[in-house]
Amino acid sequence: MTNVYGDPDVVAHYIKQLILETRKQDLLEGIEQNRERLLDQPFVRSAHWNTIWEQIVNPATSRPHQPVIIIIAPRSCGSTTLALRLLAEHTAHDSTMVKLDADWKTPSKGRLPLELAHAYQLDLKHPEKDQVSADFLDALSAHATHLRGCGSYLALTVAQDLWKDHRLSDRDGIQVVRLREAPDAQEVVEAHLDANGYGQLVTSLRSLPQATVSLRGLTAVAAVRAARSAVTAWKEHLHADSQQSRVRAGTDGGAPVTLEERIIAALTDWRGELDGRFGEMNSLHTHDNPSLTVDDRCLLLALAVQQSAPLPVVARSAAVLMKAIADVPEAPGAAAGFSPPLSALAGRGMRRRIQDVGGHVDMQDTVLFDRPAYGRAVLEYVWDNYDVMREPLLAWLVASAQSAEPEDHAVAALAELTVRHGSVDYLTTLGDLVGSSHPKVLGAVMESAVRNEHVGRLAWEALYGWAERESYAPTVIALCQRVLEDSSVATSLAKRAMVRLRRVAHKNTGTTVIGQVQAAFDALAQHSTIGHRLAGEVQSWQQGKVSSARSGALAFLALMTRQHDGMPWLVGSPPTEIDVQRGVHDLLSSTETAAEATSRLTDWIRTCADDPSAYTQLRDLLLPALRGHNMFEAGWRFMSGLRGISTVEGVSAADDFYNHLVDSRMRTVFPLEEDLV
Repeated sequence: MTNVYGDPDVVAHYIKQLILETRKQDLLEGIEQNRERLLDQPFVRSAHWNTIWEQIVNPATSRPHQPVIIIIAPRSCGSTTLALRLLAEHTAHDSTMVKLDADWKTPSKGRLPLELAHAYQLDLKHPEKDQVSADFLDALSAHATHLRGCGSYLALTVAQDLWKDHRLSDRDGIQVVRLREAPDAQEVVEAHLDANGYGQLVTSLRSLPQATVSLRGLTAVAAVRAARSAVTAWKEHLHADSQQSRVRAGTDGGAPVTLEERIIAALTDWRGELDGRFGEMNSLHTHDNPSLTVDDRCLLLALAVQQSAPLPVVARSAAVLMKAIADVPEAPGAAAGFSPPLSALAGRGMRRRIQDVGGHVDMQDTVLFDRPAYGRAVLEYVWDNYDVMREPLLAWLVASAQSAEPEDHAVAALAELTVRHGSVDYLTTLGDLVGSSHPKVLGAVMESAVRNEHVGRLAWEALYGWAERESYAPTVIALCQRVLEDSSVATSLAKRAMVRLRRVAHKNTGTTVIGQVQAAFDALAQHSTIGHRLAGEVQSWQQGKVSSARSGALAFLALMTRQHDGMPWLVGSPPTEIDVQRGVHDLLSSTETAAEATSRLTDWIRTCADDPSAYTQLRDLLLPALRGHNMFEAGWRFMSGLRGISTVEGVSAADDFYNHLVDSRMRTVFPLEEDLV
């Protein structure tokens, strides 16, 4: 139960304390925002933004006119930044700011938290789950009354394509405004550079008309990305090591790249040049025609991903992509009757082709394609302009990955495409193509997606569906484990990860998948900050929730491995919500878990055997569970596992449990033998 403030029986402006009864787990969760940190972040307001700002804020009170503000805006326009900044500047400094996570199937007033002196911000961007209805706004109007009484505010930012109904408009307590454009992109870039200590870069940027022209018309999100690209170019220039300089000097490419050239390259969108590179279809290359042949287009893509690599690696990567598109019996432009090897030999050499697409080759046959921004533009250009290339491109990138680390060139390229194009269809295609063949690579890519504010919810939704398919289970398990092990992760993300691990356990019956979930739970149990989540699984299991039946049992097994002050944690200091005796009994009486539970109980006894007090406490805890219904065989197996373990007094643990469990009158019928099973 959550207590919030206000009194529904009192006139709204007198409300001081309203107590609503609601289940805590039904409320949207969020991340508390540091007001001072928000105010220190770079922020640009255009004339249009100033107009919107003035519409929302009451100049007499310096507070928003209404407790609920709805900002409708195109995607990537910066509406979230505007909402958070406005709340930071125009709500009470002692109020708590929270950025909520819309983890719901449809907008619902009942899911919105309500507490005294809070400023909430919530993005509604999901194309299916965040559709705003007139009924929701009616309910939100009633919610606004309670917010006003609590001295709290709620700012909703809504993607304009979700605001479709003509009945959607202002209501009592709600102000609706339309943000139609992003602030000037160059001002945004310069503000971010100044704020992060790159003031010198601002001067350089202003002196480069070719770079500033490229910034015109960028969305707010793209402008922030451009600022990062400029910083990357600056760092690349400052930290270019001597070996890279020697490689560049030994190529056919001429002088080293200047800082100005790097900045221009980082901020240019390259569409003009790429329109020429990917122009009309050519079967033969000619120097006066910039359009590349199809095999050179494959080569350019390979360079865009690899950047710098041995020449044979680049050649093989381009050839694999070519094969992924289609099995071509003859090389493009080959004379009739020529075999593929002859056709390849008759064409231009690889070094010439590398140069024609903008790369360089040194004397050791190492290719240098030091154009990361251009490479990114190449990938995006092909994706945007060649629909039939998308599936082969994804499959090729996954096959090209040398590791499942974010630093791998192919993984980084996939992550960028996923964040940029991560629609429901995209994630479905990506999963279908690589879910079973490269689960670790898919997991690394999806990890970047779930942490991204723009595609995160869609990525979590895809993982929820994947959780019930055995081929996807390794990806879902590994990703969710990494998220839960991150101590800095938001509560809402950790909750989503736990839900998907539970779903994997509930929907899959294969021993391999269940073993993988158990291994993940075992690892998580060793983190003190995650113990409460596993304890929650156990509690749901013991409350009879069907969806938690298997995950709760696995969580209990995992918690059995956790130690505290030399004692099993569940023995020495178990959570009050867990019935340990019942858990042991249920695990031992199930054929699915009996063997593993027996093994872990044996480890408990071994841990406590040298401490008489701890051993007695543990024995007294286990005896009632071992006397329960259907425990004869389980108890016999357990005592068999205790062979070889003795207490500090030299008493066999097996004999001790036998003497406590078996009535003296029955010992001649059921003697304790060496081989009990």
